[in-house]
Amino acid sequence: MGGNQSVPKITKQDRAILDLKLQRDKVRQYQKKIQTVLDREHEIAKQQLAAGNKDRALIALRKRKYQESLLLKTDAQLENLEKLVSTIEFSLVEVSVLHGLQQGNEVLKEIHKELNIENVERIMEETQEAREYQREIDEMLAGSLSLEEEEAVQAELRELQLETLGVADERPIHLPSAPTEVPTESEKDTETEATPQERVPIAA
Repeated sequence: MGGNQSVPKITKQDRAILDLKLQRDKVRQYQKKIQTVLDREHEIAKQQLAAGNKDRALIALRKRKYQESLLLKTDAQLENLEKLVSTIEFSLVEVSVLHGLQQGNEVLKEIHKELNIENVERIMEETQEAREYQREIDEMLAGSLSLEEEEAVQAELRELQLETLGVADERPIHLPSAPTEVPTESEKDTETEATPQERVPIAA
Protein backbone atom coordinates (compact mmCIF):
# COMPACT_ATOMS: atom_id res chain seq x y z
CA MET A 1 0.00 0.00 0.00
CA GLY A 2 2.71 2.46 0.94
CA GLY A 3 4.91 1.42 -1.98
CA ASN A 4 2.86 3.47 -4.44
CA GLN A 5 3.60 6.76 -2.68
CA SER A 6 5.85 9.06 -4.70
CA VAL A 7 9.22 9.83 -3.15
CA PRO A 8 10.50 13.42 -3.55
CA LYS A 9 13.35 13.52 -6.03
CA ILE A 10 16.66 14.74 -4.62
CA THR A 11 18.49 16.94 -7.11
CA LYS A 12 22.20 17.72 -7.35
CA GLN A 13 21.52 21.13 -5.89
CA ASP A 14 19.84 19.56 -2.86
CA ARG A 15 22.81 17.28 -2.30
CA ALA A 16 25.24 20.20 -2.59
CA ILE A 17 23.31 22.25 -0.05
CA LEU A 18 23.10 19.27 2.29
CA ASP A 19 26.86 18.64 2.08
CA LEU A 20 27.61 22.30 2.79
CA LYS A 21 25.34 22.29 5.82
CA LEU A 22 27.01 19.13 7.12
CA GLN A 23 30.42 20.78 6.76
CA ARG A 24 29.08 23.84 8.56
CA ASP A 25 27.86 21.71 11.46
CA LYS A 26 31.25 19.98 11.69
CA VAL A 27 33.02 23.33 11.86
CA ARG A 28 30.71 24.45 14.65
CA GLN A 29 31.43 21.29 16.60
CA TYR A 30 35.17 21.84 16.10
CA GLN A 31 34.80 25.38 17.40
CA LYS A 32 33.15 24.11 20.57
CA LYS A 33 36.04 21.70 21.03
CA ILE A 34 38.59 24.51 20.59
CA GLN A 35 36.73 26.69 23.10
CA THR A 36 36.91 23.86 25.63
CA VAL A 37 40.70 23.62 25.10
CA LEU A 38 41.06 27.39 25.52
CA ASP A 39 39.24 27.33 28.84
CA ARG A 40 41.30 24.38 30.06
CA GLU A 41 44.68 25.94 29.09
CA HIS A 42 43.64 29.13 30.83
CA GLU A 43 42.94 27.26 34.06
CA ILE A 44 46.22 25.36 33.75
CA ALA A 45 48.15 28.60 33.39
CA LYS A 46 46.51 30.00 36.54
CA GLN A 47 47.25 26.83 38.49
CA GLN A 48 50.92 26.74 37.41
CA LEU A 49 51.40 30.39 38.37
CA ALA A 50 49.85 29.71 41.76
CA ALA A 51 52.24 26.79 42.20
CA GLY A 52 55.19 28.95 41.20
CA ASN A 53 55.78 27.17 37.88
CA LYS A 54 56.11 30.14 35.60
CA ASP A 55 57.55 28.15 32.69
CA ARG A 56 54.64 25.71 32.66
CA ALA A 57 52.18 28.58 32.84
CA LEU A 58 53.90 30.17 29.83
CA ILE A 59 53.62 26.91 27.85
CA ALA A 60 49.91 26.69 28.64
CA LEU A 61 49.37 30.26 27.45
CA ARG A 62 51.27 29.55 24.22
CA LYS A 63 49.05 26.53 23.56
CA ARG A 64 46.04 28.70 24.25
CA LYS A 65 47.22 31.34 21.78
CA TYR A 66 47.66 28.68 19.09
CA GLN A 67 44.13 27.39 19.69
CA GLU A 68 42.84 30.98 19.40
CA SER A 69 44.44 31.26 15.94
CA LEU A 70 42.70 28.04 14.92
CA LEU A 71 39.41 29.42 16.21
CA LEU A 72 39.80 32.53 14.06
CA LYS A 73 40.43 30.38 11.00
CA THR A 74 37.34 28.29 11.69
CA ASP A 75 35.30 31.51 12.01
CA ALA A 76 36.34 32.51 8.50
CA GLN A 77 35.59 29.03 7.15
CA LEU A 78 32.17 29.02 8.83
CA GLU A 79 31.34 32.42 7.35
CA ASN A 80 32.29 31.24 3.85
CA LEU A 81 30.17 28.10 4.19
CA GLU A 82 27.12 30.05 5.35
CA LYS A 83 27.50 32.57 2.52
CA LEU A 84 27.79 29.77 -0.01
CA VAL A 85 24.66 28.02 1.30
CA SER A 86 22.71 31.27 1.19
CA THR A 87 23.91 32.02 -2.34
CA ILE A 88 22.92 28.60 -3.65
CA GLU A 89 19.49 28.73 -2.00
CA PHE A 90 18.82 32.22 -3.38
CA SER A 91 19.95 31.11 -6.85
CA LEU A 92 17.47 28.23 -6.71
CA VAL A 93 14.71 30.69 -5.83
CA GLU A 94 15.71 32.85 -8.81
CA VAL A 95 15.61 29.82 -11.11
CA SER A 96 12.14 28.95 -9.83
CA VAL A 97 10.94 32.52 -10.41
CA LEU A 98 12.37 32.58 -13.93
CA HIS A 99 10.70 29.27 -14.69
CA GLY A 100 7.38 30.69 -13.50
CA LEU A 101 7.86 33.81 -15.63
CA GLN A 102 8.61 31.68 -18.66
CA GLN A 103 5.43 29.67 -18.20
CA GLY A 104 3.47 32.88 -17.71
CA ASN A 105 4.85 34.31 -20.95
CA GLU A 106 3.84 31.17 -22.84
CA VAL A 107 0.31 31.43 -21.46
CA LEU A 108 0.15 35.10 -22.50
CA LYS A 109 1.30 34.20 -25.99
CA GLU A 110 -1.51 31.65 -26.29
CA ILE A 111 -4.02 34.24 -25.08
CA HIS A 112 -2.74 36.79 -27.59
CA LYS A 113 -3.17 34.25 -30.36
CA GLU A 114 -6.83 33.89 -29.40
CA LEU A 115 -7.24 37.67 -29.19
CA ASN A 116 -5.88 38.60 -32.60
CA ILE A 117 -7.58 41.28 -34.69
CA GLU A 118 -9.27 38.82 -37.05
CA ASN A 119 -10.92 36.88 -34.22
CA VAL A 120 -12.05 40.06 -32.50
CA GLU A 121 -13.57 41.44 -35.71
CA ARG A 122 -15.28 38.11 -36.40
CA ILE A 123 -16.80 38.03 -32.92
CA MET A 124 -18.01 41.63 -33.23
CA GLU A 125 -19.60 40.89 -36.61
CA GLU A 126 -21.34 37.80 -35.25
CA THR A 127 -22.62 39.82 -32.29
CA GLN A 128 -23.95 42.55 -34.58
CA GLU A 129 -25.64 39.98 -36.81
CA ALA A 130 -27.27 38.37 -33.79
CA ARG A 131 -28.59 41.74 -32.62
CA GLU A 132 -30.03 42.54 -36.06
CA TYR A 133 -31.62 39.11 -36.26
CA GLN A 134 -33.24 39.57 -32.85
CA ARG A 135 -34.51 43.03 -33.84
CA GLU A 136 -36.07 41.60 -37.01
CA ILE A 137 -37.81 38.91 -34.98
CA ASP A 138 -39.13 41.50 -32.51
CA GLU A 139 -40.46 43.68 -35.32
CA MET A 140 -42.05 40.72 -37.07
CA LEU A 141 -43.74 39.53 -33.87
CA ALA A 142 -44.95 43.03 -33.03
CA GLY A 143 -46.45 43.49 -36.51
CA SER A 144 -48.21 40.12 -36.57
CA LEU A 145 -50.32 40.74 -33.45
CA SER A 146 -53.64 42.54 -33.44
CA LEU A 147 -54.47 45.25 -30.94
CA GLU A 148 -56.47 42.82 -28.76
CA GLU A 149 -53.65 40.27 -28.84
CA GLU A 150 -51.05 42.90 -27.91
CA GLU A 151 -53.23 44.03 -24.97
CA ALA A 152 -53.54 40.39 -23.86
CA VAL A 153 -49.75 40.00 -24.02
CA GLN A 154 -49.25 43.17 -21.96
CA ALA A 155 -51.79 41.95 -19.38
CA GLU A 156 -50.02 38.60 -19.15
CA LEU A 157 -46.70 40.40 -18.68
CA ARG A 158 -48.17 42.43 -15.80
CA GLU A 159 -49.44 39.24 -14.17
CA LEU A 160 -46.02 37.63 -14.44
CA GLN A 161 -44.37 40.71 -12.95
CA LEU A 162 -46.82 40.65 -10.05
CA GLU A 163 -46.26 36.93 -9.53
CA THR A 164 -42.44 36.93 -9.73
CA LEU A 165 -41.54 40.38 -8.46
CA GLY A 166 -44.57 41.24 -6.39
CA VAL A 167 -44.78 44.60 -8.16
CA ALA A 168 -47.40 45.52 -10.73
CA ASP A 169 -46.41 47.55 -13.77
CA GLU A 170 -48.70 50.50 -13.14
CA ARG A 171 -48.03 53.15 -15.68
CA PRO A 172 -49.20 56.68 -14.74
CA ILE A 173 -52.18 58.14 -16.63
CA HIS A 174 -51.17 61.39 -18.29
CA LEU A 175 -53.87 64.10 -17.89
CA PRO A 176 -53.81 67.49 -19.61
CA SER A 177 -52.16 70.10 -17.46
CA ALA A 178 -54.25 72.95 -16.01
CA PRO A 179 -53.74 76.47 -17.39
CA THR A 180 -51.27 78.54 -15.45
CA GLU A 181 -52.19 82.02 -16.90
CA VAL A 182 -55.34 84.16 -16.56
CA PRO A 183 -56.98 84.80 -19.97
CA THR A 184 -56.77 88.40 -21.21
CA GLU A 185 -59.69 90.64 -22.20
CA SER A 186 -59.19 89.98 -25.89
CA GLU A 187 -59.35 86.26 -25.26
CA LYS A 188 -62.60 86.73 -23.28
CA ASP A 189 -64.13 88.75 -26.17
CA THR A 190 -63.13 86.05 -28.60
CA GLU A 191 -64.80 83.41 -26.42
CA THR A 192 -67.96 85.59 -26.20
CA GLU A 193 -68.10 85.97 -29.96
CA ALA A 194 -67.66 82.28 -30.42
CA THR A 195 -70.61 81.55 -28.06
CA PRO A 196 -73.96 81.50 -29.98
CA GLN A 197 -76.36 84.21 -28.72
CA GLU A 198 -79.94 83.41 -27.81
CA ARG A 199 -82.54 84.70 -30.21
CA VAL A 200 -85.27 86.96 -28.78
CA PRO A 201 -88.63 86.28 -30.29
CA ILE A 202 -90.26 89.31 -31.95
CA ALA A 203 -93.97 89.79 -31.45
CA ALA A 204 -96.04 89.74 -34.67
